[in-house]
Amino acid sequence: MSATPPLFSLPEARARFAKSTREALNNKNIKPLASTFNQLPGSENEKKCTLDQAFRGILEEEIISHSSCENVLAIISLAIGGVTGGICTASTPFVLLGDVLDCLPLDQCDTIFTFVEKNVATWKSSTFYSAGKNYLLRMCNDLLRRLSKSQNTVFCGRIQLFLARLFPLSEKSGLNLQSQFNLENVTVFNTNEQESTLGQKHTEDREEGMDVEEGEMGDDEAPTTWDVGILTSAEALRYPAGALGRAFLFYSEEVLAVFKSYKLDDTQASRKKMEELKTGGEHVYFAKFLTSEKLMDLQLSDSNFRRHILLQYLILFQYLKGQVKFKSSNYVLTDEQSLWIEDTTKSVYQLLSENPPDGERFSKMVEHILNTEENWNSWKNEGCPSFVKERTSDSKPTRVVRKRTAPEDFLGKGPNKKILMGNEELTRLWNLCPDNMEACKSETREYMPTLEEFFEEAIEQADPENMVESEYKAVNNSNYGWRALRLLARRSPHFFQPTNQQFKSLPEYLENMVIKLAKELPPPSEEIKTGEDEDEEDNDALLKENESPDVRRDKPVTGEQLEIFANKLGEHWKILAPHLEMKDSEIRQIECDSEDMRMRARQLLVAWQDQEGIHATPDNLISALNKSGLSDLAESLTNDNETNS
Repeated sequence: MSATPPLFSLPEARARFAKSTREALNNKNIKPLASTFNQLPGSENEKKCTLDQAFRGILEEEIISHSSCENVLAIISLAIGGVTGGICTASTPFVLLGDVLDCLPLDQCDTIFTFVEKNVATWKSSTFYSAGKNYLLRMCNDLLRRLSKSQNTVFCGRIQLFLARLFPLSEKSGLNLQSQFNLENVTVFNTNEQESTLGQKHTEDREEGMDVEEGEMGDDEAPTTWDVGILTSAEALRYPAGALGRAFLFYSEEVLAVFKSYKLDDTQASRKKMEELKTGGEHVYFAKFLTSEKLMDLQLSDSNFRRHILLQYLILFQYLKGQVKFKSSNYVLTDEQSLWIEDTTKSVYQLLSENPPDGERFSKMVEHILNTEENWNSWKNEGCPSFVKERTSDSKPTRVVRKRTAPEDFLGKGPNKKILMGNEELTRLWNLCPDNMEACKSETREYMPTLEEFFEEAIEQADPENMVESEYKAVNNSNYGWRALRLLARRSPHFFQPTNQQFKSLPEYLENMVIKLAKELPPPSEEIKTGEDEDEEDNDALLKENESPDVRRDKPVTGEQLEIFANKLGEHWKILAPHLEMKDSEIRQIECDSEDMRMRARQLLVAWQDQEGIHATPDNLISALNKSGLSDLAESLTNDNETNS
């Protein structure tokens, strides 16, 4: 009877996992946890859930004991390694992060969130994304609720940027599909003139008959500025455009007139402020301005305040003019309102460009951003389609397949039993020759000239007796040189033969090749011969008959003799090579160039001929054959030489 396997015990497994986790934290390695996971009995699901609980228990102990953020992050990193190793569930790191951010103060949350930002590539991987995206979204929203937008502006921006990097553009949870506005941003200011200190002062000044100096803001302009602040904020969207039309026009013209007349610091003062900021001052930006009328004079001198108001104008104008899918019908503008918005937009951009510092640059940047926003509005109006375009398999229309005509329907149907090809010119070309293979072998299809024909002019020019100057030689023509190289590669054994000679230019190389070809090729035949020429030829023939065999063997071998002997030498070429004073490198090069034994023998003899020049005679070749032990070939070469003589 076989022994029953041990049962899974939750308390025991949790204790062992807790101990292994401490050990893994000390060693900064996940191996102790993996070893314990493999040793414990039970299903994989049970062990994963137990390890998740052990992680949360140890994290709780660290938080209660006020451990440093480094210890907390070490536990989370260990959990990430556990997910990668397959020993804990994929949601464990996100649960631990949520617990930590819920328990720690905001200054430590900043450090923890830095860790979250650095690992955005890990969260986007296939192992973690589907399991953790909802946890991360909930965690970031909880953090945003705890933070103040005015005091923790940078931290809030980091969270928004992290979410933008984490989720794709088409993620519905990150889109304001219906273009809704935040209506909770309410601006509170004094509406009763008697409660306002400026209002009381204004009454006293009027009683005393004081006049407001030019360039100084009137007392009634502070409420006007905040009135237009309400109208340009989301509060204006609670009402139809027509209901607020008159008030909006009146207040806007008042505020823009103040901005035009109330001068800011000059350029020198603005530069001075910028230098102070660069030398150690800190630029402080407030997301919301105070509404006390006592501060209005100072706020009108602040470039950020003006930009805040003017930018609200541009955003509102874009919304009213733009094509927004979910925009209410109440916001349809009349022609008169549209013209006013166009004129006012130009004035606002002009004021932005005049507003220091870098007003022109800031104005162009805002215009660019708002133009880009139009593209996003169009994308949302179309239902936020995916940016990834998938290629459909049936995008191309199916073409009707025509049945091909059988060969017997058109072969030999034309006059004189011609084969009809469907085109007059094709029919003519096809029927030039009834047999295609014979047509390919026709001599008229041989377009490549022979070496004798092509190099005849160059050989004549290379002869010193003709006294042709170097600049007029054909080898100096680049077109001629290119064609000569192609022909040599196809028809000459010298082209691929390795040589130790160095040539500085193509004409120099071709001239050398022409000299070699002049020695091998037979002299050009002359069509018209004079009587004197015939007498000279007869005399030459008599001289050749009277020449002794020894004299004939002293002449250099011809290309025809080398070709005949190479066929006989064959596989014995390597035995002869050392006796022709060939180097080992040259022998290896010949072996690499060709597998055919006859071609190797031919290359050996050509290389020997190039090396010896006029001393490459049959007598010297016969002597080398005897030295190498190839006496049969030496005797055969001797007999051939005597027969040819």
